[in-house]
Amino acid sequence: MFRKMRRFNQGLSEEACVSILKAQPRGILAVHGEDGYPYALPLDYIYMDGRLYFHCAKEGHKLDAITADDRVSFCVMDEGFRKEGEWALNISSVIIFGRVRKIEDSAETIRIVRQLALKYYPTPEAAEEEVGKAAARVQILELTIDHMTGKLVNES
Repeated sequence: MFRKMRRFNQGLSEEACVSILKAQPRGILAVHGEDGYPYALPLDYIYMDGRLYFHCAKEGHKLDAITADDRVSFCVMDEGFRKEGEWALNISSVIIFGRVRKIEDSAETIRIVRQLALKYYPTPEAAEEEVGKAAARVQILELTIDHMTGKLVNES
């Protein structure tokens, strides 16, 4: 169903892909948008238990698109590195294909909002304050991974 990576010699292991997903702060979610146009947007996320979680408002373009078609793609890349004496950046990226669903359970929403806040806020106290303010207003989305590939590319 999914294409094999053409440049498989540049492929990353699943362990390396997961490491990138855990370390990076944001990625790009692509959905099937309106009138046949793709719709891609940067999102904060957290990788937990083999799935990705995002937060968003309870209505909007992204949710309308996901309601119409739950199949998505998500891309994350690291900051890259340069080998000494070279100008080209070496970038590792992960591309995921999967399906998104809304988390409807309020206890599960609070648990995931807390984990997201702990990833992004400077202290546990600040994270807990955000959970208290935002958990009731936020929609959590869960991306179940159907296919994942990673690649290290030299931009030269």
